[in-house]
Amino acid sequence: MFKKEEYSNRRNRLKANFKSGILLFLGNEESPINFFDNTYQFRQDSSFLYYFGIKTPKLAAVIDMDEDRTILFGDEMSIEEIVWMGQQQTLQHKANQSGIERVEASINLSSYLKGAKTKERTIHFLPPYRAENRLKIASLINLAIDSVKEKASLSLIKAVVAQRSVKSATELIELDLASSISADMHLMAMQMAKPRMKESEIAAAIYALALKDGGNLAYPVILTVNGQILHNHYHGNTLKEGDLVLNDSGAETNMGYAGDLTRTFPVGKKFNSRQNEMYSLVLAAYTTAVNALKPGIKYLDVHYTACLALAEGLREMGLMKGNMQDAVAEGAHALFFQCGTGHMMGLDVHDMEDLGEQYVGYTDELKKNTTQFGLKSLRLGKKLEPGYVLTVEPGLYFIPELIEQWKTTNKFGDFINYNKVETYKDFGGIRVEDDYVITESSYRKLGKELAISIKDIEEIRAKAY
Repeated sequence: MFKKEEYSNRRNRLKANFKSGILLFLGNEESPINFFDNTYQFRQDSSFLYYFGIKTPKLAAVIDMDEDRTILFGDEMSIEEIVWMGQQQTLQHKANQSGIERVEASINLSSYLKGAKTKERTIHFLPPYRAENRLKIASLINLAIDSVKEKASLSLIKAVVAQRSVKSATELIELDLASSISADMHLMAMQMAKPRMKESEIAAAIYALALKDGGNLAYPVILTVNGQILHNHYHGNTLKEGDLVLNDSGAETNMGYAGDLTRTFPVGKKFNSRQNEMYSLVLAAYTTAVNALKPGIKYLDVHYTACLALAEGLREMGLMKGNMQDAVAEGAHALFFQCGTGHMMGLDVHDMEDLGEQYVGYTDELKKNTTQFGLKSLRLGKKLEPGYVLTVEPGLYFIPELIEQWKTTNKFGDFINYNKVETYKDFGGIRVEDDYVITESSYRKLGKELAISIKDIEEIRAKAY
């Protein structure tokens, strides 16, 4: 945990947005894999972690504005739990570490909230993403289960998003660490990959390195020779000369902060000529997007900058044609770049995505485009502010099924040269990605340096043989 003052200050800043009512936070519970006592690894809810810092399951907390007090609801370990798990820090001790003096048994939460409702006090809560918490809120506040999400407090959502979006110096230390560990994971993958090796061997080594110092993976490893599948978690392929390996993996620190990096490298010692040309194009788009980062710019414009760079390069290669500004405006480039250029990052690899992309990545004035293919996958569009942490991750993906569908109807035929595109159906995909924080006047890359140029990657690959 951070120092207790960190959590107290966070809660005080949150309280400044409300004059009355109760702010209710539910922690997560353990979830069984295949029977009750065999559970998935526990991960605390990120907003609960942000404001209270306690990783123990089955907790809830209220910040009572009217009574000016914060209460942690939970239970101390039973003797049976001590027998199986050993004596651990008491819940009261954990509460003290978070700057909370009052702890009550979990059974008292229901009567506390019932009393508040009787007095017609507002109970603010965040939209639950887990079924058990949806059921719990429905029972605690007497709501129909189907209405829980829509009854979530918009004012609390916006207050939490505004606060968690700007990372403190303490958080940036963790985010630098997460990105540095992630860089180590990627360097190891580049160094160990060989023909006839299984994807799963490399993915397992990445997982082990993430766990080594008490952390974890920030998300399941994407390690694949089929990089055109954007979120490919299958690891059953065998590497062979001529393949490209797309590795999208990130570490989560022991404090819960995420890294998110991507590199694409050849299984052989060098990129072949076609891979070299396509990788150079993606890297140029990445550099263009990074150079555009600054406070006050809309990330939507950064995204368009990357898309236009990709489209112009594809036109030079003969895969696209016509006016590329018009092509990007209409979405023709999305045949090759179907996703967004980046997203917010912090305690979640897609930071606060559970609170709603419209509130996290956009504003009331800038609504998310949820209809145009490509744009609807852009998680971040709003103006950047100092303290924002985000990814920059352009890519090119040749998806045979998508190419065939668009070609059949000659979709965007004025901009796409389908005859040339056909020759790239077997190419796969390329993505590069790093993590950045917006500073007062510019930006800073998080973590240690990781090879990204063709020259540096090929040097690493040559030494691997």
